[in-house]
Amino acid sequence: MTNNDVRLKQLEDWLRQSGKKDYEIRPASDDASFRRYFRISHNNKSFIVMDAPPDKEDSRPFVGLARAFLKVGLNVPQVLEQDQEQGFLLLTDFGDRQYLDVLNDENVGRLYGDAMGALLVLQVCGDLHYPLPSYDEKCLMAEMKLFRDWLLVRHHGIELSRAEQDMLDNAFTFLCRSAVEQPQVPVHRDYHSRNLMVLESHNPGILDFQDAVTGPVTYDLVSLLRDCYIEWPRKQTEEWVTGYYDLAMQSGILREQTERQFIRWFDLMGVQRHLKAAGIFARLNYRDNKPGYMRDVPRTVGYIIDVSGRYPELEGLHRFITGKLDF
Repeated sequence: MTNNDVRLKQLEDWLRQSGKKDYEIRPASDDASFRRYFRISHNNKSFIVMDAPPDKEDSRPFVGLARAFLKVGLNVPQVLEQDQEQGFLLLTDFGDRQYLDVLNDENVGRLYGDAMGALLVLQVCGDLHYPLPSYDEKCLMAEMKLFRDWLLVRHHGIELSRAEQDMLDNAFTFLCRSAVEQPQVPVHRDYHSRNLMVLESHNPGILDFQDAVTGPVTYDLVSLLRDCYIEWPRKQTEEWVTGYYDLAMQSGILREQTERQFIRWFDLMGVQRHLKAAGIFARLNYRDNKPGYMRDVPRTVGYIIDVSGRYPELEGLHRFITGKLDF
C-alpha cells in the first residue's frame, strides 16, 4: 500500500459509506491476477475485502459461484456486501492458515482427505444451477501455448525449429484429446494448497473459485495432488489417486472407467496443467512484474519431465524438455 494508492482510497471511502467508520485495514494476500485482498477489523470482527478493478476483473462470477457453492454444501466465503460498479466485495474471513503453510507428513492424510471429500461434493452435484463455461479444446490448447510463448521463447530465448513446433503441436493435441474424453464435471480450476484454508470445522475453506468451468474429472485432483507449490512422493500420490477413484466409482461420478484409465487421465491432465502453469509463471514475471512465481517453475516442469518419460506418446516432449531446459 502506498500514499498514491487511488484504489485503496476508493475502497476506504466505500467502507465508511457502508457504516464501517472505525476499522483497521492491512493487506491479506497476494494474487496472481489483478485482484487484491485486504483484512479489516471492525467491532472485534474480521472481514476480507476484495479489490477487483472492474476494467480488469469481473466480480459477478465470484458472487454467483459463491452462492451456488454454498448451496451444494461447500465452505466458501459469504459475500456480505458488494459494489460491482467499483469492484469491491466484503467477505467472511477464513483466517490466514493456508494448506501450504501447515502441510506435513503427519497431517497431509487428514487435510487431503478433507479436500478430496469437498471435491467429491462439487463433482457429485453435477448441476450447480449456475452457468459454467466449457473447458473445451480451444481453451486447453491456448493454455499450453503459454508454455511455448512465455517459458520457451520469452524466458529461455529458444528459437523453435519447424520440427520442434510440430512436435509441440502434436503433444498438445494428444493431451487435449485425453482431457475432453474424460467425464465432464464442475471444475474449480485452481484447487491447490494456496486456495484451501485450514479451518477448525467444515474444512477446508475454499477460495479463488471464480474461474470455475465444466471440464475433465481429473483436473482438480491434479491441482491438489500434484500441486505446483508442494510435492509428494509419486507412490503416495498414486495411492491417493486410486483412493479417489474408488470413491468416484461409488458415488457415480465414474461408471465404467478402469483404475488404469483413470490414472492415465490423471497423469496426462497433469502434463497439460503443468505446461499451462509454467507458462503462466513466466508471464507473471515478464508481463506483470511478479517474479516470485519463477521459483516454482523447476518443480512444475519436473512433473512434466517425470510423467512424459512414462508415456511413449510424449517421448518427443520429454526429449525436448530434458535437452533444452536447465534448472
